[in-house]
Amino acid sequence: MPNIKSIMKKPISISKESSVAQAIRQILQHNISRLMVSKEGDLVGIITEKDLGFFLLADNTEENLDKIPLTKVMKPLVTVDESMKIKEGAQIMLDRKIGSLGINSHGKTVGIITKTDLARHYLQKYVGKKRVGDFMTVSYVSMYEDDPIHEIAAMMIKEKVSRIILKNQSDAITGIITFRDLFRIALTLGQEERTVDNTDSIISVISTRKGFLSESGFGKTILSKEAMSKKVVTADYNDDMITACEIILDNNVNGVGVLVNGKLSGILSKTDVTRALVSV
Repeated sequence: MPNIKSIMKKPISISKESSVAQAIRQILQHNISRLMVSKEGDLVGIITEKDLGFFLLADNTEENLDKIPLTKVMKPLVTVDESMKIKEGAQIMLDRKIGSLGINSHGKTVGIITKTDLARHYLQKYVGKKRVGDFMTVSYVSMYEDDPIHEIAAMMIKEKVSRIILKNQSDAITGIITFRDLFRIALTLGQEERTVDNTDSIISVISTRKGFLSESGFGKTILSKEAMSKKVVTADYNDDMITACEIILDNNVNGVGVLVNGKLSGILSKTDVTRALVSV
């Protein structure tokens, strides 16, 4: 088994002095799930898509996102030495319930590995070892596309999930809503006053914000179908695990729906892929 250095990547970082809005912009622009936090050239913490998502969902203030310091959401970075074996690192990620590890060389953090890197490693090394059905999570959270965003937010907090499958009134699946979809709302539709930064219409930030849980603000007026992603990527229960890994990587998503006899019956996430990697 190769060591963890062989799959690490150079981290994308953001200054500790930055705001929550700046972190969300970078995550959307780079299409990534986390940022390392730097101070005077040293990596001192991490901020993840999930941390930002739950912060936005729970925060019901009207404070401008550009005024909220990154340190309110930042967490300590868990690090390991570059000589550690890949499976050992994967097990630490499962045990600590984290999605990444900082990689140290001679006492300095020089890189990062994420569950995406582990999925890519599995794809390259473990053809024919495990099936999707062996590690799928046999449940998923669903709501209706006509439900308002504040109800979606409340369900995400209740179930501690970062994605919800959406259905129409005939119970046919029509899409999925994730934290990234909510980020775009937080930086655009979730504002009511003047535009502060309109250089990019997708990531404009406007002053005076009302939280996702607000029934008086955008949380009530925006329906889920206005924010959802219409494409739900899937794999079959009997597919080789590498097929699911390939779909996850090609579509840059955190998981796939799992079909049993053509019907969505569960989810296979990058965490499930990590469990499979540890087991082979």
